[in-house]
Order: sequence, then C-alpha cells, then structure tokens
Amino acid sequence: MSSSTSTSTSTEREARNDALVREFVDAFAKKDAALLGSYFADDIIFENYGDPEVRGRADLVAMWAGVFRTFAGVRFETLHQAVDGDVVIAEQVHGLGLAGKPLAPIRNLAVYEIRDGKIAAWRDCTNPLEAKRLLGL
Repeated sequence: MSSSTSTSTSTEREARNDALVREFVDAFAKKDAALLGSYFADDIIFENYGDPEVRGRADLVAMWAGVFRTFAGVRFETLHQAVDGDVVIAEQVHGLGLAGKPLAPIRNLAVYEIRDGKIAAWRDCTNPLEAKRLLGL
C-alpha cells in the first residue's frame, strides 16, 4: 500500500468522524435523548469532569432525557473542531436556557473517541462555577 493510499483512507475516516460529531452536536436542538442515543456505542463512557462517569447507552440517554426536561432551550454550537484519526476535539458553546430565560452561553471543550461510526467515549470540560453563574443559579 502506498503512503498516498494510506493518507487518503485516514483522511476519509477523519472526514466521516468530523461530520458525525458535527451532526451529533446539531441534534441537541431537537431535545430528543433517543436520537442522541443513536450516535452512541452500546458501551459508551461519558465523563463531564467533576461529575460521576455515565456508562452505557441506556444510562446516558436517561441522563440527557433529564437534562432536556430541565432546560426549556438547548442549542449546542461548535466553534472549532480538530480530528486526529478516531479522536475529535471540539471547542463548543452549550446554550442552555431555563424556562423564561435566554440561553446561557456555556463554553465547553469536548473530546470524542469514535469506534465503528459511533461515539464510544465522550469527555466534557466545562467550568461548573461559570456555568452556574451564566444560568443564574
């Protein structure tokens, strides 16, 4: 196999992973936890640093269903995104709005590990004190 073939294959995989994560982030606006679950591997591990790990698709879907019940508005946006093989790193703004309040622009850095076209690991880094301040909590 020539190096150009290897690079092309890697680039195609990275393009698919880039598109997968961008589509996933856009799906948050629908506030549909089951839809989000379609992007997860069965054994996904989610870490929101400072909170306990969530393991498995069913538990993560349940967690997001709870988030969607809490917030009247949800809109996530990607500012910058970089892909290295099956790892996607994204600088994001998580817009979360409580009933009657505007979306709070909470900055976040997310790391996704992709396996077989699904998100197998997802780590979020958000400043919880700044998030609470922006939400007015």
